[in-house]
Parts: sequence; C-alpha cells; structure tokens
Amino acid sequence: MSSSRRFALALAVCLASVVVAPAALADGDPASDYLITQPLFVPFGNGTSTSKAAELDRLLVDAKAKGLPLKVAVIASPYDLGSIPSLFRQPQRYATFLGEEDYYFFKDELLVVMPNGYGLFKAKVGVPAADKRVIAALPAPNSNDGNLLIGAAERAVQALAAKRGLTVSAVGVRKSGPNTTDERVEIAVGVLVLTAAGLLVRLFLRRRSRHAAA
Repeated sequence: MSSSRRFALALAVCLASVVVAPAALADGDPASDYLITQPLFVPFGNGTSTSKAAELDRLLVDAKAKGLPLKVAVIASPYDLGSIPSLFRQPQRYATFLGEEDYYFFKDELLVVMPNGYGLFKAKVGVPAADKRVIAALPAPNSNDGNLLIGAAERAVQALAAKRGLTVSAVGVRKSGPNTTDERVEIAVGVLVLTAAGLLVRLFLRRRSRHAAA
C-alpha cells in the first residue's frame, strides 16, 4: 500500500472515531450505512451464506447494467435493525425510513425484504404503481432463514425486471465491491467520508427543524 493511501486510511480512522461513531450511536441502523456505497445489505446471521449473498449481489449488478438500479435490504430479525427493532415485520414502514435516512446518498429504488413481506421506496418520484402491484403479488417468505430471504429478494428483483421487459441473471456476472487491498482502502475511506458528511447534513437539518419549531 502506498504511503498516501496509508495516510488516507489513518485520517479516515481518526475521522471515524470523532464523527462516525457518534453517528452510529445516533441512528444505529446498519443498513443505512452499508447502502451508501453498496447495493445490498444482508442479515448478519440467521444462516446467511456468503455465496448466496454474492449471488444476489451479482443479480443486482446485472439489473443495474440493464437499466434497473436497485438497493436491497434483507432483514431477518430485529437485530438487523440496530436501534430501531420496533420496525421489524413492518417492511413498508422500514423501507420509507431507510430511503429517507439515505436520501442524500442515493435515489435508486429501494427494496426491503422481511419474513412477512416486502417494502418499496423511491425518492422524489415515488414508487411506480406497477412495481407496487408486482411486489404485492409475491408470496411472503414466511421464514427468518437468511438464505431463504435472499432467495425471496432474488425473485422480487427478477419480477421487477420482468415488468420492464428485462431478464436478469447472476450467472457470469462479476460481484460488485473491492477486489484488492488498495481498492478496499479507497472504499473504506470513501464510506467514512460520506458517512461523516451525512451526519453533518442530518445534524444541520435537525437543528434547523428545532429552530423552526421554537
């Protein structure tokens, strides 16, 4: 690793200790941090395999390449929601919360998958009515097994793509994300900087709303 990258990483770690850690304590929602730079958030446990998660990741890469950029959060248990476990089994409410939380970082359509069903959110323009109908027609996963939920997410992504006349597949598609040490460092630095910027934006908006209410 080059000296400039080592310095950047050290700077990012310092920034994280001062700014990002309080942010994590403030909202405590893991998916909102992951989805800033990644298309996918999957459960921490619940039997989730890395190969199954990578398969869904590749499916999202293919969907984006064909004109359907999506963010996906797969939630298997209240633990996956961090400090907001009350939104478990409320996929639409959580999709709205998560989409608004990351509003300044992405505007892609967001899909949330929980054991009891699905939620959709799209900033600014709202979720297309056709997409709502597609998701409403899908059976609920009815399981908190991570791999089964990922499978349900794959079927949902394929259904949304099919509605647009697209056929998406994970076969032969390269997984997204960093592949070398230097790339991982650059991604880590980028995540920390973006998260810090997001915290500043959120603090500003909260203070402005408090002043307006006073």
